[in-house]
Amino acid sequence: MSTHAQRERLLLADLLETAGPNAPTLCQGWSARDLAAHIVVRERRSDAAAGALFKPLAARLERVQAEFAAKPYEELIQLIRTGPPRTSPFALKQIDEAANTVEFYVHTEDVRRAQPDWTPRELDPVFADALWSRLEKMARVLGRKAPVGVVLRRPDGRTAVGNRGVPVVTVTGEPGELTLFAFGRQAAARVELEGDEVAKAKLLAARLGI
Repeated sequence: MSTHAQRERLLLADLLETAGPNAPTLCQGWSARDLAAHIVVRERRSDAAAGALFKPLAARLERVQAEFAAKPYEELIQLIRTGPPRTSPFALKQIDEAANTVEFYVHTEDVRRAQPDWTPRELDPVFADALWSRLEKMARVLGRKAPVGVVLRRPDGRTAVGNRGVPVVTVTGEPGELTLFAFGRQAAARVELEGDEVAKAKLLAARLGI
């Protein structure tokens, strides 16, 4: 049975293929080719991917990612579609679902929303709830660098606290939009902000996410 992560993987691969290697993305400085290389390295070169979290390994990650980015674009797309090798932790269905559902959703929107004619994507309720469940657990980590207090709120009133600072800005939107906002895509997320105008401006300019 298809999982959320598997579905988003295939959708992302299709979008990257259609957009082409030079298409822009919401990832600053990255083309579609760079984004594709990032995904492949993350799943297939854990020795280098750790550089995203540990600065001493950052240079190695940059070098390995550049090597993958130099490969034929079609090869990168195929590697994304087929998924990680069996020796990778991501090959386990439970880990894939836990680690890649949000990752692939965000990167799918990185490709979609960088295009001038993009339109909002309607998510099915089950997937929206899956994103919200993960956002509830990650909110404090994603909002730790916020210069103000942050409350993420769904239209039905459910909330998650991203930062306990003051003054407080309440960000209201559907789970997919809140996920993008919390992962640093504030400008592309369709949400409503409530709070002090200066605080809202600071939050919009902040570097949120991991």
